[in-house]
Parts: sequence; C-alpha cells; structure tokens
Amino acid sequence: MLPNSRRATAISLAGVAALVLSGCGSESDAGGDVEGSVTLGFVNGANTTFHQCLLKAVEQTAKTEKATVYTANSKQDAATELSNIEDMIARNVDALIVQTVNVDALEGDIAKAKSAGIPIYLTSVAPSDMSDVLGAAVVDLKKAGALDAQWIEKDAAGRDVKVGIVAGAPGAASDLLVGGFKSALPATAKVVANQPGMFNPAKAQDVAENMIQAQPDLDYAFVANEEMAFAVRKAFDAAGAKDVRIVTMNGTEEGLAAVKDGQFSATVANSAMTIGQTAVKNTLGLLDKDTTVDKIANIPLVLATEDTVDEAPQYCPE
Repeated sequence: MLPNSRRATAISLAGVAALVLSGCGSESDAGGDVEGSVTLGFVNGANTTFHQCLLKAVEQTAKTEKATVYTANSKQDAATELSNIEDMIARNVDALIVQTVNVDALEGDIAKAKSAGIPIYLTSVAPSDMSDVLGAAVVDLKKAGALDAQWIEKDAAGRDVKVGIVAGAPGAASDLLVGGFKSALPATAKVVANQPGMFNPAKAQDVAENMIQAQPDLDYAFVANEEMAFAVRKAFDAAGAKDVRIVTMNGTEEGLAAVKDGQFSATVANSAMTIGQTAVKNTLGLLDKDTTVDKIANIPLVLATEDTVDEAPQYCPE
C-alpha cells in the first residue's frame, strides 16, 4: 500500500479535518483510524436509492478490506462536490473515490486531486483522458439508454409511436443516459416530450402529469431512474393512461418486482453494490500497483424484462 509516513500524517490530521467536514454535507465518518490502514475519502453525489446503496457498498467493502473510509455528500451541487474533495484532501486521505454530480465538474475535481498528489478513482463515469485518474468503475450510460430504446423498437414492431422522456438532472450522467436512449430509438418513434425530473419523485410526478395532459395518446415513457418511474406510473394511472409503457434504469428489488407485475415494461439493471465493491477493491489494488487490476472496470448491464428479470444482479448490499 502507501508508505507508513503518509498514513501517520493522515492520522494526525484526522481530528482537525473532522471539524472541517462537519460543515460540508458529511454523511458519516468511520471510527478512528487504525494504524497502518489505508484511508479513503468517498464523495457521493446525492441521496437517491442508487447513492445510498453505493455508499453502503463502499463502506462495507472498505471494512472487509481493512481500509478506513470517510464520506461526504455533495447533494447534486458541483460547488459542494469540489468543497468536499478539498476537505478530504485536508484529511490527507490516501485516495479519493468520487461519484460526481456533474460530468462537467470532473475537470476541476481531477485537477484539485492531482495538485494535492492524491489519486482519484471515479464511479459511473470517466473522462476521455484518463492520464490524471487512478481508475474508474464505469457504467456505459449510453448503452443503458440504448437497451431501453431497443426494447421499445422491438415492442413497437414498426408502428409509429410517441415517446416521452423524464430525465434526471441536466448536465449530469442523465444526459448520457438520455442521449443513448434517443440515438437508439427507431425512426418510427417520435419523442414528443423531454423534461427533467431532477431525480426527485415529486418533481417527476408533476412532469408526468403535465406530459400526459399534453400527450394523451402517449405510447411509451423513458424515465431516468426507478424512483421517478414509480411516481410517473402513479401520475399516468391517475390520468387513465395505464397503457403507457414505462422503461427505466436501476434494477432495485422494488424495480424488478414492478417489472414482474407489469408496472414497468423494462429496467436496465446496473448494480450499485457492484460499482461500490469494484471501486474500493480496484482503488486499493491500483494503489498497490497490482498489475491484474484494470484501470477501467466496466460494470455489467442487464436489460430486465418479464422474461429476463431473474437474471438481474443484486442491486444493494444487505
């Protein structure tokens, strides 16, 4: 791992940095540093089910690997993310793991970590230039969106259909997801509405209510995560639009159950548990210069439909 002198410095700074982190959305701190352990700083992006499961996976895996992890939540704000990274740098952690709120914010995040001499490992997304990044556990968000679009193409079977999109937060990973979805739609599918739900179920329900009023003959809806998709389903059903077929993303237990009972037609399963476990294990391996660890780890995607729902991986740690 890293030299003992570096770890000793991290231990000496821990008490001071705890005061700094308390004002910057810190979710939880691990117990006191264990002498000789590696310290990781995990900067999470929000409080959705995905982010909560990701946090749990990071914390559990770090414990198993005998590493100490400090966590902070950026709450979908790029400025808070950078501040959280600065606070983790003040702790002199051995490496940073970052679930960014905004792909446009990555340049500043990476530069800040580089200037401090602290390796940074990314989850979900990665920049095109990986030279200043330790590694990344990547979800191919364009492919995820495309899988849902391909299901619509197969289901529509050449018919002219209308599609609505309830996106996540603009400027973040949602843009990649929606972009992949739109580019893979067949020519016979027309996108008639595209609005952000901000990964907020209440906001998504408002968007869906307005969407179905404006497009009462809507055929399909693509929703950027399952939490919003449940709210969208509720809005459509209340408007008498139970025939609108919803495709979405995550693969939670609740989401898979919704596929089984017909609330959703498809969901792309991308396990938050797998992402978190991969991030911690690969960060430690790359710090140790383990040549068997890939710099970029691609997280498997499974299109879960009525026929394939049992093939989806476990989403969240127990």
